[in-house]
Amino acid sequence: MAGGSRESGRSVTSRVLAILEAFEQSRTALSLTQIAEGSGLPLSTTHRLVAELTDWGFLSRGANGRYQLGIRLWELAQNAGRQLRDAARPFVQDLFSLTGETSQLAVREGHEVLYIERIYGTKRVPRASRVGGRLPMHATAVGKVILAYEEEWVRTAYLNRQLERSTAHTHIVPGRLAEELDQIREQGYATTLEEVRLGSCSIAVPVFHTGRIGAGLGLVLLTSQAGTMTRHLPALRGVSAQIERATAHIPLESLLGSHAARKT
Repeated sequence: MAGGSRESGRSVTSRVLAILEAFEQSRTALSLTQIAEGSGLPLSTTHRLVAELTDWGFLSRGANGRYQLGIRLWELAQNAGRQLRDAARPFVQDLFSLTGETSQLAVREGHEVLYIERIYGTKRVPRASRVGGRLPMHATAVGKVILAYEEEWVRTAYLNRQLERSTAHTHIVPGRLAEELDQIREQGYATTLEEVRLGSCSIAVPVFHTGRIGAGLGLVLLTSQAGTMTRHLPALRGVSAQIERATAHIPLESLLGSHAARKT
């Protein structure tokens, strides 16, 4: 059976998480066999655990017998980073009102950026992620600005990774990326140009918390606006300062939850 040899010694928790992870790379509903293959579990084990997850509302079963993530799981996920989201949301909304551009807030989650809040503009800018979605740090402006202000050992560990290329414009040469991070720290903001999706560019500034990097605040724009996107820096910096003041009373570890505690 699919993945039978991998089940030995695995806890119930790890098996359940493996089932949920099977949905991470799929935007469509999965059959029981596909879930078993994706999780590396025997079909019988998959059937039993999927039935329990469905009873709890973490998975839902369609009329065609295929499964997708359930609404209960979505409800619980909304608690992730809630303190930061709730505190920052009115300011991200203000950034959107001031610029008219897609505005977003992200934090570091391991070697990726996790999008905590995003307000979409009316322009048809190619979308690379969503709230709750993740992207490589080196290909995004919010990721680069966070990485630039992280501790030296975090940057070194990241640059030692194999950097994935999302487009032909993604910066993946460690030495050149290190120089770019130094420049970002010097100028106080990061930019990208079609590094995640063709047709879009981005700009971001750091959001500090008691002297430490807490998040990245940014805008996503059409590529045709790349030459003028720095005109939004006053608004970005002003809103960043507002978020910093609004969250200063909340300990960083509590504000970001596991995101601040987990280092690469």
